[in-house]
Amino acid sequence: MPININPQKIEKILTRGVENIYPNRKSLEKFLKSGKKLRIYNGIDPTGNLHLGHAVVLRKLRQFQDLGHEIIVLIGDFTATIGDPTGKEATRKPLTRGQVLKNARGYKKQIRKILDLKKVNVRFLHNEEWTNKLKPRDILELASKFTVARLLERDMFQERIKKGRDIRVHEFLYPIFQAYDSVTMDVDLEIGGNDQTFNMLAGRELIKKMKNKEKFVLTLKLLTDPKGKKMGKTEGNIVNLDERPGNMYGKIMAWPDSLMSLGFELLTDIPMDEINKFLTQIEKGEINPRDLKAKLAKEVVILCHNKEAAQMAEKEFKRIFREKKLPTRMPEIQIKENSLNILDLLLKTKLVSSKSEAKRLILQKAVEINNQLKEDWRENIKIKKGMVIQVGKRRFAKINYSKS
Repeated sequence: MPININPQKIEKILTRGVENIYPNRKSLEKFLKSGKKLRIYNGIDPTGNLHLGHAVVLRKLRQFQDLGHEIIVLIGDFTATIGDPTGKEATRKPLTRGQVLKNARGYKKQIRKILDLKKVNVRFLHNEEWTNKLKPRDILELASKFTVARLLERDMFQERIKKGRDIRVHEFLYPIFQAYDSVTMDVDLEIGGNDQTFNMLAGRELIKKMKNKEKFVLTLKLLTDPKGKKMGKTEGNIVNLDERPGNMYGKIMAWPDSLMSLGFELLTDIPMDEINKFLTQIEKGEINPRDLKAKLAKEVVILCHNKEAAQMAEKEFKRIFREKKLPTRMPEIQIKENSLNILDLLLKTKLVSSKSEAKRLILQKAVEINNQLKEDWRENIKIKKGMVIQVGKRRFAKINYSKS
């Protein structure tokens, strides 16, 4: 593919959503305008579902792909078994090979929503292919390229030391193995969230020592909540890429207003001057923040699904939350018992993952049956055909009762 050196497109790639560029923006910009093809990668450890945080990075990869550069999506099936210590106050629980394979299932289908997998300039690799071939002497040689002082610079390690918590030796090895990925694939640029800066710079350091090669690193802003915590599975505010359109739309509508600017910048192609105009109108009271949030929710559903799905999700959201009507569609659960404890009933509907979650939600006054609030987790519910159970604002189920 010919390399596109359009200055406006390069400008957008190097600024929108970008936190930092190493060694500097000017050097990378010069490379991009030279017409040379870059080999660019992002690594994904299969520790769970792909979510909108991954979409931010994938969108940036897509921008480089559209310019004609080579894109590598690296599945970290080896590094995931170690566990990235980034941002963790305690050692991650190691994953088994089976757990990693299970988590990675379906990744390509989700990534296809954003990257154009029909083009020849994108490929998938797995770091288990080369890391498992390393012998003890190879690992010792790699480790000798780094100092303990350098590895201890990580913020989370400093915090653990202050709190008297353990730092396991294998956690030191994580950035070393990730750095080895850069060397093995001989990449020119690595892209990731700014929480991955240390790991990505370790690769920059190692490839310089082993190949005398310059590797660029581009870090992106993170989707963070008002407390500064990134949107992700650990914090419980995750929006998965395979989320149903209605759920995705509803979850984004629940985001705080303060997240709107960042959400538009990282997840849409709406020009920044237009976004800033919207935000100014909100400050002046000219438009309702809810309307802007609805626009963002629709754009994200289009990104992960399609326009028709986004329109349906918008219509359904208005029906439930503004018109106070039931969803047009909801899962129907077959129940044979004529009476059940409310905790067992909620578990059978799959609206909760455990009885403890069901109990907590009841105590939080988040459970209704046929529009009646339920506050006693000990209550036995008489099962009736067509009864509707609601958990929170967006989870519904209809009971299809039949005698056993």
